[in-house]
Amino acid sequence: MSGARFDLAIVGGGIVGLATALAALRRFPRLRVVVLEKEPRVGLHQSGHNSGVVHSGIYYEPGSQKARLCVEGAAAMALFCEENGVPYRRCGKVVVATEERELPGLAEIHRRGIANGVPGLSLIGTERLREIEPACRGLRALHVPSAAVTDYAAVTSALAGRLARDGGEVRTGARVVSVTSRGTEVVLDTGSGAAVTRFAVNCAGLHSDRIARLAGADPGVVIVPFRGEYCELAVGRGPAVNGLVYPVPDPTLPFLGVHLTKKVGGGVLAGPNAVLALKREGYRRTDVDLADLAGALSFPGFWRMARRSWRRGAGELWRSLSRRAFARAVRRLLPGLRDDDLRPAGSGVRAQAVDRSGHFVDDFLIFPHGRVIHVLNVPSPAATASLVIGRAIVETIGATFDLGGAR
Repeated sequence: MSGARFDLAIVGGGIVGLATALAALRRFPRLRVVVLEKEPRVGLHQSGHNSGVVHSGIYYEPGSQKARLCVEGAAAMALFCEENGVPYRRCGKVVVATEERELPGLAEIHRRGIANGVPGLSLIGTERLREIEPACRGLRALHVPSAAVTDYAAVTSALAGRLARDGGEVRTGARVVSVTSRGTEVVLDTGSGAAVTRFAVNCAGLHSDRIARLAGADPGVVIVPFRGEYCELAVGRGPAVNGLVYPVPDPTLPFLGVHLTKKVGGGVLAGPNAVLALKREGYRRTDVDLADLAGALSFPGFWRMARRSWRRGAGELWRSLSRRAFARAVRRLLPGLRDDDLRPAGSGVRAQAVDRSGHFVDDFLIFPHGRVIHVLNVPSPAATASLVIGRAIVETIGATFDLGGAR
C-alpha cells in the first residue's frame, strides 16, 4: 500500500464507515475513496454483533440528532434492504410498563414518538397487549407497528459490495498505527504501508478516541466498552414471542434494558445486559487487555461515571453471572419463562463515549480537526440510521473541506 494516494480515506470498515464512503462517492463521483479496516473482513465488531433491531425513533428527545436521523434512517434502511436482497422483517414492537411507577415514563416515550413523527403509535391496555403478544403481561404498553429487524452484518457486506461497484476500495488487514498531517495531505500508516489522502474520516468505533489522539486531536472523551450478553429462548420450550418486547427504560442510562427480539431468521433473543468489558473487543468475560484497562482507569471521567453508576452496574454484573437473575429480569415481561428456557447466545460490545465529568455522551459526537472528521460517538440507533448518518457526515465534510476538485 506504500505510496497509495486518495482523496478521501475512511478509517473503519463498520456499517457507519462504509455508509459514509458510499455517500461520499454518490455525492462526489470523481473521488478516489478507500476504506481501511484492520480486520480480515468488514463488520466484525459492533456492526456484526447486535440484535438486528431497526429502531423507529420513539426514545429520543425531539429535535436531537438521534431523533431525526433514526426516523429518516429507518426508512432508508428498509429501502436499502429491499434493493439489495438483505433480509428485513417488519414485526412490530411493544414497550411494556409492568409497574405503576413506569407509567409516566411510558407516556413520555409516546409523546416523544409522536413528536418525532413515528407512524401508527398507540397506547394499549392489557387486553390488546395479549392479542399482540399473548405470553406478555403488563399494566399498559406502547405499540410500535413500524419496528423491524434485519441482519446488519449482511447490510455491511452489501454496502462494501456497492462501494466496490461504484469505484471505491476496501482494504482489509489495514490497521492504522499513525496519523500524520503533511501540508495538504494526511498520511495514514497501516504498518504495512501508507495511504496518503487529502482528507480522512475516523469511523473506528471502539478505537475512535485512539485514532483521534493519533491525529493530534483532544476528543475530551474516552471510549468505555460495555459488553451486552444475550440469551436465546430454547426452541419449543419457552413462551412464544411474535415481535419485539421492551421494558420502559431507565431515563438516566443510555441502555434500553433486557428485552426480547424476534430474529429476522427465526428464534428469539433475550437481552442484552450491560456489563463493563475489560477489553475493547471483549466479547467474553475472560477477555482482558491491560492497555485497554489502563486507558480507561487513567481517565478521570471513568471514576466519576463509576461512582455515579456503581449500583446499577452491580445489578448488571449479577445478571451476567447468574442465569436465574437474568431469567428473573426477562420474567418481568414474560411471566411464564423458566430459568432453563434460556441458553447463551453470544454478546456484543458497545463503544460508549464518557466525558470528563463522568457522563455518558448521549447524542452523536462528530467534529472536524485539521483534515480529519472524527466520529467519536455513534451509539444506538447508529446501525438503523447508518445510511443517513453517512450522508450527514459527508455534508459535514463538504461544508468543511473542498472535495469538489478531486484530482
